[in-house]
Amino acid sequence: MRIIRASACRTMPWKNGGGTTTEIAAHPPGASLDGFDWRISKAHVGADGPFSVFSGIDRTLSVLTGEGIVLAFGDGESKRLERSTEPYPFAADRPVEGQLVDGPIDDLNVMTRRGRWLHKVTRFSGTGPIRLEMAGTLLVLVACTDGWMIASQDHREMLATGDSALLESVEGVVLTNPHEGAEIFAIALSAAPQS
Repeated sequence: MRIIRASACRTMPWKNGGGTTTEIAAHPPGASLDGFDWRISKAHVGADGPFSVFSGIDRTLSVLTGEGIVLAFGDGESKRLERSTEPYPFAADRPVEGQLVDGPIDDLNVMTRRGRWLHKVTRFSGTGPIRLEMAGTLLVLVACTDGWMIASQDHREMLATGDSALLESVEGVVLTNPHEGAEIFAIALSAAPQS
């Protein structure tokens, strides 16, 4: 279990000035935006504007704070995302513009390279206990509130708001939190089957 504290994550401004991105974890470590196999980040979106296009990448977006965002795709489809919306997967090489509903938002962004990695994002809320059994997958937990306890057979760790944990073996992991309304995201990453 590797803990990634919020204070250790680097934040970078967007080229268009419309927001910032805070990288949580990426593989391989230190990979550029053109060379990652998977990447997990948070973004602060302060203005309407187009999303960056990532060729060959699948992404899932989840709203963490704010009133929400409307994704207006170039083919005419649109999707409104709010805090209560399930994490929303879509191809990162589809042209899309983000239109804020009412002021800035923060979101969680998970991206994997198509054909190499697969991902699934699940939002958990409440006090738990939440039992995770995901053999054969890499799991990244991202805490949205204080007080999360992660317990495995040989580890116990506390996560505060913005902290994350990377677990390479997920068997018998239990999450608990004493606070009502607590929230955490679980991101399961697995190698894509090769034909």
